[in-house]
Amino acid sequence: LISRSSLTYGQYISGVTVPDTTKAIITDKNLIQVQIADGINVIDMRTHLSILASDSLEGRETGKPGIDKAKDYIIKYLTNLGVGVFPFTSIKTQPVAFTYSSWKDADIFVDKKRFKHLWDFIGFPNLNTDLFNVNDKEVIFLGYGIEDAIYSDYKKVNVAGKIIMINRGEPVDKEGKSFITGSDKLSTWSDDDLVQKLELAKSKGVKLVLIIENDIKKLLDKNRNKLLGNNLELGNQKDVVLKTANHLYISSTIAKEIIGKNDGKIIKARKNFAKGKATNVVLATDLVGTNLIKTTTILEGNNIIATFEGKSKSDEQVIVSAHYDHLGKRGDDVFNGADDNGSGTTTLISLAKASMQSYLRNERAERSISYIWFCGEEKGLLGSLYYSKNPIYPLDKTVVDINVDMVGRQDEKYKDNPDYIYVIGSDRLSSDLHKINEDLNQKYTQITLDYTYNSENDPNQYYFRSDHYNFAKNGIPSIFFFSGVHEDYHKKTDDIEKINFEKMVKIGKLVYHNIWAIANRPERLKVDGEIK
Repeated sequence: LISRSSLTYGQYISGVTVPDTTKAIITDKNLIQVQIADGINVIDMRTHLSILASDSLEGRETGKPGIDKAKDYIIKYLTNLGVGVFPFTSIKTQPVAFTYSSWKDADIFVDKKRFKHLWDFIGFPNLNTDLFNVNDKEVIFLGYGIEDAIYSDYKKVNVAGKIIMINRGEPVDKEGKSFITGSDKLSTWSDDDLVQKLELAKSKGVKLVLIIENDIKKLLDKNRNKLLGNNLELGNQKDVVLKTANHLYISSTIAKEIIGKNDGKIIKARKNFAKGKATNVVLATDLVGTNLIKTTTILEGNNIIATFEGKSKSDEQVIVSAHYDHLGKRGDDVFNGADDNGSGTTTLISLAKASMQSYLRNERAERSISYIWFCGEEKGLLGSLYYSKNPIYPLDKTVVDINVDMVGRQDEKYKDNPDYIYVIGSDRLSSDLHKINEDLNQKYTQITLDYTYNSENDPNQYYFRSDHYNFAKNGIPSIFFFSGVHEDYHKKTDDIEKINFEKMVKIGKLVYHNIWAIANRPERLKVDGEIK
């Protein structure tokens, strides 16, 4: 489970369902789903978790040797069961790569005055190469940085190897009408991302583009996560050649320092812009220089996918997910993550064994069932994000994601009652999914279903903080099983000695009944909720 970030609010079911214990739980051994679910047991779970949450796996941090040991353990166990050997079963690994970039040093100097990153200017490290010792004794003010058949700032000026300074937007007349479009509608040159301008500057050989930004604080607030944390991109971007020119967003304070005593020329240029006339101004300075050096880290991991092919609807997928990574080591301290998410990882292994037992009895489900162990969840749902961008199975054929993250402990609210689970997301996209889980719980497991964290008004916003969300945001019904946080959350004390295995078994059985029911029902789950 990743840490909280700022998110939006609304309203969904947020009550508690207490099962009717006067009605007997279904225990009929003639039902294949009961036989298989009964095979989920404490001994297996304890065996798996004692290895996955041991110091030898060094906290299973994505990109570190420990998570590779966890991957090898999971794959070896599944293979020994017959997954990938038995017909209609398979095991795949999906290599996952992400690129982190950040500024190690970040300064601008104008006439020996030093300006600070995030205060006076903003640069996105993933959109720039190192800008160490990029300097010049002149800056060309190039209006809006546009080259169009109707209006061009690049006429009669050589910018190759130069630093240019430009405005956002495009020239408009006194009524706000664009000279380029001839209407109130602005052209694509005014797009917020400035890609068109920056690709043009790159083609012209511009060394550095300085973009005048009237509200640096607003730009920072809009991009706070990118700028204050490591900038993240899908894939290995280390050797990718940028299509856009190096560029920085500068405050009006820096712009005025560069303009210096050339106010009159800039005012005249602005008047020309209002007439649709391009004008450039060469601004001489003692020196404009940058000292921006970035660090780039490639994070690599693997998603593990074990698939049991269905019969009549084999192209449709029931996905069951859990992340198997954790926080790794901090010095000599090992963060074993027994609950987060060794508990979910172990539950999925037991569920995969249950599916294998079903197949060995020639009881294949109608739909395919895929168990996915995601890497990189603690880094920001990276493994599931990568999968959603590069799905092994088409997303439009994915019926549901059932996600299991932290199911081995009790929180303060239920310290005297382990027979509960928090259910998140079940009613957000599909009323079918919510009803199925409620009905199955009453029939087979009878544990308390608490929807407190499902409320959009809940400040924790757990709906957005585990891997199911990368399915839900693509319109795939998703349900997240979670037993809540505790005093050992994200601490080195999250160890196996504190795990309640009987609780994990009950939750595992409830999840299995959901898998069986959804994989075998005649119709797909209907999507009747709003995708947010």
